[in-house]
Amino acid sequence: MKIVRFQLAAGRAGFGDLQSDGSARVLAGDFQTGFAPTEELVRDFKLLAPVQPTNIIGIGMNYRKHAEEGGREVPTRPMWFMKTTNAIQHPGEPIVIPGGAAASHEVDYEAELAVVLARPCRDATKANALSFVLGYTCANDVSARDWQFKWGGGQFNQGKSFDTFCPLGPVLVTPDEIPDPNALRIRSILDGETMQDWSTSDMVFDVPTLIEFLSAGRTLPADTVILTGTPHGVGFARKPPRFLRPGDTISIEIEKIGTLTNPVIAAS
Repeated sequence: MKIVRFQLAAGRAGFGDLQSDGSARVLAGDFQTGFAPTEELVRDFKLLAPVQPTNIIGIGMNYRKHAEEGGREVPTRPMWFMKTTNAIQHPGEPIVIPGGAAASHEVDYEAELAVVLARPCRDATKANALSFVLGYTCANDVSARDWQFKWGGGQFNQGKSFDTFCPLGPVLVTPDEIPDPNALRIRSILDGETMQDWSTSDMVFDVPTLIEFLSAGRTLPADTVILTGTPHGVGFARKPPRFLRPGDTISIEIEKIGTLTNPVIAAS
């Protein structure tokens, strides 16, 4: 099932099962209680980020060729950081380059597979880790590289957590449609030019391993979003670097999920 979270012009919001013609069959219920299809179809709706996360956990250097392009050794344990939940942005809504005291001139894109947990998860094993997964969606782990590498006090959180720095969508695909999340083509397209084009099979730590590691001795609540890392081709590693600029349009495309597209604007 491809689940969308929608908002109608009248303001009503809800969940739907996306149909091939672009309409959505309204679903009764929610992620925790489960969904039941209704007879109602809705059209001409605004797409919202498919989940409202309780946590957003990012994984750094989790693709071998991305570690290589950054001049880093492949990690022996997952390197993780947090993005704050204010960073969530809806499909089609703008990524805002921060100004003022938070000004950045090095805002970068990162195409990522996002994993959403269905229920609280603690001490999962690789064998049962995927049973905790609610679904998968596209993510853009937008990163202000100057804040991440130079001004962030030695950690990533500041450069990762500005408003709009975590677009999610367009749909949440249930695990029955993606039995192996580590066999998907993943791309980013910036103003029509393909910047990243690789496979989730290149992850250093696959999805079950990440869930096992992150849940060891730690309860991950339902609706936790795990961003599983990005492949090579990011802006800061290009020569010359290619950072996001006002007027750009950036799309994240993942096989079996769809395309997440956001324009880029400057802070007003």
